[in-house]
Amino acid sequence: MALTFYWYPKCGTCRKAKKWFEDHNIDVTPIHIVEETPSRDTIQSLYEKSGLELKKFFNTSGQKYRELGLKDKVKTASEEELLDILASDGMLLKRPIVTDGEKVTVGFKEEMFEEMWTTQS
Repeated sequence: MALTFYWYPKCGTCRKAKKWFEDHNIDVTPIHIVEETPSRDTIQSLYEKSGLELKKFFNTSGQKYRELGLKDKVKTASEEELLDILASDGMLLKRPIVTDGEKVTVGFKEEMFEEMWTTQS
């Protein structure tokens, strides 16, 4: 089964992740994270399966994050508010997000991908 790969093609980290999958002959179904921003329910599901803190899903180095002044809001907002914010704009999501329907990774670290996704092929 192909992995779902939420990415932004202009993102260097996303391109590295895509190349990593190609180099390891792992099929992915790419989804443009801005053109097809995951729904609030999808984000919530990814978050719950990831075992990560919800704030790890924010693209904290992104321009949109800074424009909206989310640094302080993320600290005080409820989980519901944070999910709504994330679903409002794909540029707010840290990427790439990869899932097989059970496991989820956010961002790209080669060691993490080795551990999580090399058993997929």
